Amino acid sequence: MSTSAATADTLGSPIPVLSYSPVGLSIPGRPVDLQVRVSAPETGTDLPVILLSHGQGPSNNLSSLNGYAPLVNFWAAHGFVVIQPTHLTSRTLSHQVADAPGAPFFWRSRSEDMSHILDRLDEIEKAVPLLAGRIDHAKVAVAGHSFGGFTSSLLLGALVTEDGEEVSLLEPRIKAGVLLAAPGRGDVINGPMADALPVFRTIDFSTMTTPALVVAGDEDDSRHFTDMGPDWHADPYTLAPGPKSLLTLFGAGHALGGIPGYDVAETTDESPERVAAVGRLTSAYLRSQLHPGDNAWQTAREALSSGPDPIGRVEAK
Repeated sequence: MSTSAATADTLGSPIPVLSYSPVGLSIPGRPVDLQVRVSAPETGTDLPVILLSHGQGPSNNLSSLNGYAPLVNFWAAHGFVVIQPTHLTSRTLSHQVADAPGAPFFWRSRSEDMSHILDRLDEIEKAVPLLAGRIDHAKVAVAGHSFGGFTSSLLLGALVTEDGEEVSLLEPRIKAGVLLAAPGRGDVINGPMADALPVFRTIDFSTMTTPALVVAGDEDDSRHFTDMGPDWHADPYTLAPGPKSLLTLFGAGHALGGIPGYDVAETTDESPERVAAVGRLTSAYLRSQLHPGDNAWQTAREALSSGPDPIGRVEAK
């Protein structure tokens, strides 16, 4: 049986997806309302939640609630409620927030957006047609790509230092995470972004104790941050305590085959098969983390390693 078929059998048949946006939340002190997209399966109850933090690429709408459709649709079709905020870093908001405190990267606000969403999850659930009463509020995960991976790392327990003070944005309501092409350790950042994002240079993964799956491409060479090569993106696995898993995707660049959007020009490693694998494997991981005793992740790992032409490899600690 192929990796795809084996994992699909474990996850079940896809369910039609309902997507609703924008849901607006007025947050005191935030220069604009926090807007989110909510995607959910048409049927099912006791649904777990994935909070998805977007990256910061060259496109406008990919870095907003309108991005990441390949992953969002897969996750929702397989039983998750996916909530996507538009962070203040989004290019869609640059004309409105350019002079706001924290601009242009708003690294702290990005993590705080997720806590605000969890604070108002009841309100969001009631605002979305056909969703009320169907969410399991105790089963929450976070996922993030690139800059969103940094945001997710903080929510999972990583520390940073600002003005000599350690900053913790740990969100205890989040039970598991997926870091997709996330930044690594800061002491090797020596590219042109080193001065633009000094907080990246202070990240400490030793306190990131929440279970997480780190997904890295073995051709993701982010020279604008560091000359350490693709292994840099595995640092959140290497430097954090267990339980952690690392999925290394063969031939993958920073877009991991094209997860930010369908047919986007900036994807340099376009591979629908790779995107599908990311969807399957991350779904299986989160399903097993949020439903103790579920064997989806173990089945997915076994299928990955037993196939004739594996798309990647998994390590765990």
